[in-house]
Amino acid sequence: MTGLGFNLCNLPPWVIASRHFNEHPQPLEIQGVRLANRHFFAKLETISSAGERAMIFNDYMSVKYQLHHWQSQTDTARKSLKNSYLRFLRGWMMDANSVEGAVLKGWVESRIGIPPTFHRIRIPGIHAEEYMTYAMDRTKGSARTNAINSQLDLLYEFCQHELALKFPGRLTIPLYRGTYDASEHEVLEQLAKREQIVRLNNLVSFTSDEERAWEFGSTVWEVQVPLAKIFFFSDLLPSSILKGEGEYMVIGGEYRVKRILCTV
Repeated sequence: MTGLGFNLCNLPPWVIASRHFNEHPQPLEIQGVRLANRHFFAKLETISSAGERAMIFNDYMSVKYQLHHWQSQTDTARKSLKNSYLRFLRGWMMDANSVEGAVLKGWVESRIGIPPTFHRIRIPGIHAEEYMTYAMDRTKGSARTNAINSQLDLLYEFCQHELALKFPGRLTIPLYRGTYDASEHEVLEQLAKREQIVRLNNLVSFTSDEERAWEFGSTVWEVQVPLAKIFFFSDLLPSSILKGEGEYMVIGGEYRVKRILCTV
């Protein structure tokens, strides 16, 4: 996979993006995040309730980034604090090609090292003119935010902590993706009649509900997704903005996909 850059992970970008990583996943860690927030993660280890841990995460983020003080600030500072990680999750839910979507894809690019292949238009490479469409949206979306990438770092690490408890002993889980443009994805290898290796965008949405996946496209893929490549899932936070959809936001790369036949 070309165009991969530097990252802030314990593994290089080309490894994380590869099909071999998905078949033999390893834990991923954003450099320094767990260490810098070690007391927070130590506190989580003492709590057995997922709901309570989610509330503590919400409170911790609010205090650490002063998100609860936004109403008392000047206009500029108020916008910076109000534009928290929750705004970007909501924006992704509405439209993955929004400025919020560009910021989330930008987090994957800067932390994981995998650039996007699509944002409103197909992006053939980081030196292509089409890349500027994404870069401009990313810059616009990141303006007037309070350390948004650091907020997303902590969100990812908290997600990984919770996934390990939600799926003990598991390295991958089956997820489903519905798409109307399956033919437009870059096919790297045809493995069987209904199985392919395809390159997915650097951040994509999946669902844990096969039936729901049909609501999002005429083609549904089943994929074994490494837990390490799940950035967020809808039950992670209290009263989640994505609750009830079984949505998972997954870091992309080369994936083995199996086309599911419609039984209706």
